[in-house]
Amino acid sequence: MFEVGDNIIYPMHGAGVIKGIEEKEIQGVTQKYYVIQIPMNNMQLLIPTSQATSRIRMVADDLSLGLVLEVFHYGESDRTLTWKERYKMNSDKMKTGKLQEGAEVVRDLTRMQNEKKLSSNEKRMLENARIIFVGELSLIRGITEGQAADLLKI
Repeated sequence: MFEVGDNIIYPMHGAGVIKGIEEKEIQGVTQKYYVIQIPMNNMQLLIPTSQATSRIRMVADDLSLGLVLEVFHYGESDRTLTWKERYKMNSDKMKTGKLQEGAEVVRDLTRMQNEKKLSSNEKRMLENARIIFVGELSLIRGITEGQAADLLKI
């Protein structure tokens, strides 16, 4: 179970903080919900506590981040995929909410953008993935988002 004040990651939305736990009746069903504030979008979400473990995760630790950054900077990118295959694979990675998967999306699309123009869908995906990755990195390291973005220069 998560507690008020925990830093979490919600897939496709990014880093957030559990602001409260409330009991609410929605469509005739009363249950407990986590109240999650997502600063990236200035959004507040209600997630049923019964579904939280499959939908949100704790922010990664610094050791895990170190390993992810190593793969981010030095890992290989698959350049043999078609646009459609690459987009599907990257979408699936982003839906997992895993730090490593999101980092790979940022790495691969950034490298590709440095070589050629990305489609508008891939540009949007890169921007969202970068915001999510930078948000988690800044929470883990206790630095500003600007400083975190500097760590991702490829």
